[in-house]
Amino acid sequence: MRKEKFFQFYGIIAILMALSFLIILAYTIGSKGLPGFFQTYINASFDISQEYVDPENTGDEEVIKKGRYRKVFKEGVINIFPEAADNRATYRQASKIFSKGVSYQLRNMVLENNDLIGTKINIEVLASSEIDQLHKGNIDRNLPENLRPVSDWQLKSYDQLIQQGLIKTKFNVNFFTKGDSRNPEEAGILGALVGSALTLLITLVLSFPLGVATAIYLEEFAPKNKLTDIIEININNLAAVPSIVFGLLGLAVILNIFGIPRSIPLAGGLVLTLMTLPTVIISSRASLRSVPPSIREAALGIGASKQQAVFHHVVPSAAPGMFTGTIIGMAQALGETAPLLMMGMVAFIVEVPQSIMDPATVLPAQVYLWADSPERGFEEKTSAAIMTLVVFLIVMNSLAVYCRKKLEKKW
Repeated sequence: MRKEKFFQFYGIIAILMALSFLIILAYTIGSKGLPGFFQTYINASFDISQEYVDPENTGDEEVIKKGRYRKVFKEGVINIFPEAADNRATYRQASKIFSKGVSYQLRNMVLENNDLIGTKINIEVLASSEIDQLHKGNIDRNLPENLRPVSDWQLKSYDQLIQQGLIKTKFNVNFFTKGDSRNPEEAGILGALVGSALTLLITLVLSFPLGVATAIYLEEFAPKNKLTDIIEININNLAAVPSIVFGLLGLAVILNIFGIPRSIPLAGGLVLTLMTLPTVIISSRASLRSVPPSIREAALGIGASKQQAVFHHVVPSAAPGMFTGTIIGMAQALGETAPLLMMGMVAFIVEVPQSIMDPATVLPAQVYLWADSPERGFEEKTSAAIMTLVVFLIVMNSLAVYCRKKLEKKW
């Protein structure tokens, strides 16, 4: 009795320790990541002068695309900070209050609506990463000027913008609608999300039918001999092989022998298929074993062949477990970075991939890239991307639990 109480006590302590570590981890990532879902904007006016955008009034898209939008941006900055008009150093500091992508934002707006040419527009533009961090309280304004990324003049100008009500904090839509960028304030995870989706699609299409077919053969049709035993042992061993080994195998075979291009979802999906197959096979075999022998015997007893008994009765009964194992395998593949590192998918990709043959990266690789960036603005972006990845993993694992409870049959 005493030993049983001690055992219960140690079990409760272990659970409490695990929960405390989980809470600390969630708080650390959440406190750093939540600000990444919000961005600082500056309300500014810009004169889209025809002289800078389309001097000849051609209306040609190529001419408008090559317009002098930096000049439009410069005049807008001077309109807010008149003291920057005659002083190049002051203008340089003033321009750094805004994101480097403002001129491209102006160009895209004019390309979408040519009627803006010759008008004055009032829009909200992204603040630079330094001003964004200052506005969020991540920069100590009491530090000496040489120890902070914001100069005294920029600090004074920031206070001026606050007093005029020109600075706002809004939900960072760009984080979910844009690809990667060298500028922290413009960086988003859409490219990584699409890359992950395409890679997992390839993995699912290949691993599910191959894994289930292998499990059915080994469990129902394969003769019980030494060869079958060797295959089973190797499948179990493959499930325990470090993921980097699959990456090396993919590098040697998929890239070097088959000549598939690097950094594309097809290459990543193939190597993740190799890694996921053992999980799908093992879970599918366990599901087939859980079907009562009476199901097989009843089917055979009424004259069904072995094949009919398996595919018409046993496999449908085992399907919920197969689906659950596949979803868990997909969740495991979603969080992998090491094999994709060897396939060249840890790369700076700006464009959102449109097909399985376009260069792409995935969410774990995006986290790795941002964590390695020196800019302070990427710190919160890294934590925000981790939170997004964790949400996807929770959803996938919850879906597996739901499918198991909803579809499983109790014998």
